[in-house]
Amino acid sequence: MNEREFKNVLFTEFSRIGKCLSSPKRIEILDVLTQGPKSVERISQITSMSIANVSQHLQSLYYAKLVDYKKRGNFVYYELADPAVLHFLNSFYDLSEKQLIEIQHIKDQFMGQFLEVEAVSMDELLSRLESGEVTLLDVRPNDEYEAAHIPGAISLPIEELADQLSALPQDTKIVAYCRGPYCLMAIKAIELLKAQGFDAYRLDKSVHEWNDYVGKEVLAP
Repeated sequence: MNEREFKNVLFTEFSRIGKCLSSPKRIEILDVLTQGPKSVERISQITSMSIANVSQHLQSLYYAKLVDYKKRGNFVYYELADPAVLHFLNSFYDLSEKQLIEIQHIKDQFMGQFLEVEAVSMDELLSRLESGEVTLLDVRPNDEYEAAHIPGAISLPIEELADQLSALPQDTKIVAYCRGPYCLMAIKAIELLKAQGFDAYRLDKSVHEWNDYVGKEVLAP
């Protein structure tokens, strides 16, 4: 094999992942799996796709070595094949937002509907968590909370929030988070909480972003 043949073969292999990610639905499936293993049926529910379509996309992701699967009883659960896939996705999102102004316009236009939902910074949240001045709610489904969550967070899925309001303290700030900046569960939670008189804010970061942030803070001089 000469140098040209080597480059041709090498970049052809690289392109396998690029071709796989040419589908927006496959990117969405990967995004869902950043929250932990999911069954085909559960992915179908979250993405509003048929089970047949989800299965086809998962096969493509599997052949590109981006996902793996395990059998649990009668169900098949898919997960990210390696933590490197998560890091790649985060870099991919960051690059896309930086280079494609359309993404920021889409976000601004959509999030403009929720002007009353205020965000809290990770600096402020960390400080208040350490002093016990805030109640942190994880409003994702229980299985995602169990897969990974911010230390100190209480699991209260968005579907159960309305029935559990009486159990929440009225004298502290409440911060809710979900799957990250493209997820609306925390926004819905804050709207409900504020309507009931709570001092509530949103953290628009994912658990993984929080972990990266805390790691950097710990290592900082």
